[in-house]
Amino acid sequence: MDASVPESHREWMRLALAEAAQAPVTGDVPVGAIVVDAGGVVIAARRNERELTGDPTAHAEVLALRDAAAAHGEWRLEGCTLIVTLEPCVMCAGAILAARVPTVVFGAWDDKAGASGSLYDVLRDRRLNHRVEVYAGVEADAAAKLLLDFFGDAAHRPA
Repeated sequence: MDASVPESHREWMRLALAEAAQAPVTGDVPVGAIVVDAGGVVIAARRNERELTGDPTAHAEVLALRDAAAAHGEWRLEGCTLIVTLEPCVMCAGAILAARVPTVVFGAWDDKAGASGSLYDVLRDRRLNHRVEVYAGVEADAAAKLLLDFFGDAAHRPA
């Protein structure tokens, strides 16, 4: 356990994991995201909904950012923290930067599409006008287990 990760981030990650666990009900990959405001209040909680909605942009992070902006009353989510169970992809990293989210906490690494330190590091790219503080690998084993269980089950489902 990394002592540099605040306990609140771990607690919030457990909420995101609970959200992610509901995604397979609709056939969606179990990824969950929450947004917490500067006061520590959860203002958005979403999960992947690409299969449910047929929307290729319906990643948990994008949906949570949309809801958070509505709850926050503006698109700039300065002072907020995004917690997501899987390392954000390039699309989600772009949305995070556009929303000016200062802090991202993620669980499992995504070596195939990650844009927050594994394949790319969009969130901390010094060439961009906004950089994000990233806490990586928080509750990573639990997040990875959700994904492994889902894809393991998917591989064994009858056609």
